[in-house]
Amino acid sequence: MNIPFTQHTLDNGLRLVVHEDRRLPMVAVNLWYHVGSKNERPGRTGFAHLFEHLMFEGSQHYDKGYFHPLQEAGASLNGSTNPDRTNYWEVVPTNALDLALWMESDRMGYLLPALTVQKFENQRDVVLNERRQNYENRPYGLATMAITAALFPPEHPYHWMTIGETSDLNAATFEDVRAFFQTYYHPANASLVIAGDIETADAVDRVRTHFEEIPPGPKPRAIDAKADLRSEVRLLLEDRVELPRLYLAWHSPAMFTEGDAEMDLLSDLIANGKVSRLYKTLVYERRIASEVMAFQNSRELGGFWQVVATAAPGHNLEELDAAITSEMMTLLAEGPTADEMERAHAQVEAQFVYRLQTLGGFGGKADQLNAYSVFLDDPGYFERDLERYANVTREQLHRTANKYLLKNNRLALSVVPKGKSGLGLPHSDLAVVS
Repeated sequence: MNIPFTQHTLDNGLRLVVHEDRRLPMVAVNLWYHVGSKNERPGRTGFAHLFEHLMFEGSQHYDKGYFHPLQEAGASLNGSTNPDRTNYWEVVPTNALDLALWMESDRMGYLLPALTVQKFENQRDVVLNERRQNYENRPYGLATMAITAALFPPEHPYHWMTIGETSDLNAATFEDVRAFFQTYYHPANASLVIAGDIETADAVDRVRTHFEEIPPGPKPRAIDAKADLRSEVRLLLEDRVELPRLYLAWHSPAMFTEGDAEMDLLSDLIANGKVSRLYKTLVYERRIASEVMAFQNSRELGGFWQVVATAAPGHNLEELDAAITSEMMTLLAEGPTADEMERAHAQVEAQFVYRLQTLGGFGGKADQLNAYSVFLDDPGYFERDLERYANVTREQLHRTANKYLLKNNRLALSVVPKGKSGLGLPHSDLAVVS
């Protein structure tokens, strides 16, 4: 699992990780900025995701769409934003590496001279339309908004979605977004990985040539925020859906902290796969659910663990809740079996190997090196990351489940067809989404 690399830091603070893989004539360029929606504030949300769009609209020395010259050179490229980071990547033929580095450096150092009010307003409209398509008009699309808003108080940086609030996007000014860029999108808040068909010394020289002239920006302030639930919260959301769906969520450990791996393993053994406890009971045996899944949503400041189950036709969410609760109470009382632990460990190891088959893109070797670099300041965390899971015992998982998965500290969200609130859990308050 060890991926050989060298680590360097430019005078302006840009962290550089180089991994040589000479098997194919291609290079992955992977740039992370340590900024996401958690770095925003109430009333000014959606800026990190908005800049994901604006960064593709041209910079001072190439004031056109970003995709065309790279795709003409044979590259694939994309970017994404989440609550904790923003990333951009290109996978290019070896002879196009300088083009990718030049374009990344130009939008890091020279985006603002090319950022106009018209570009800002155009991309704001694009983001608002994306919000309508992916959340407001998509079945069950508002559920995650309702969950995060209820799990985290209004001042907590996970209270809002990465896409941002509509009212905040509409209220944003040109000066607001310029100031946000100056605070976070600079070398001292970025990590760059070069992986593939390149010699290390050559890669370092090329990166210095393209990036070292960019001045460092201010060091972003550290964020410390906590949240918990002291009692069960029940919410109801009517939506344009055909089948009711139940979301159960609990606060869980932050990314890479104690208990994070245990909750990840727990989601696999309880609901993921046809031999998992909830699938066998709800879908296969009793047929009261059409699907069921579970996730550990690991984030930098704190996570949340959730179970999601969609009712089969003719069944309601109270039935699902009773069946899920029964299975989980059995697990909390008895703990996982040896077979379940063996399967969960095997699945994790397979997922690690699968991720490392890809050089670049989302989740490939370059992306994983950068994740460890940004969140742990240790690009070589691969073996220790796998050990976090491999070393979890039945007893540890049992203790962790009992620590976090209590009925009096959960959020239960019922999403039901419009006009059919009776299909949800009783005593639910109306969910507030915006």
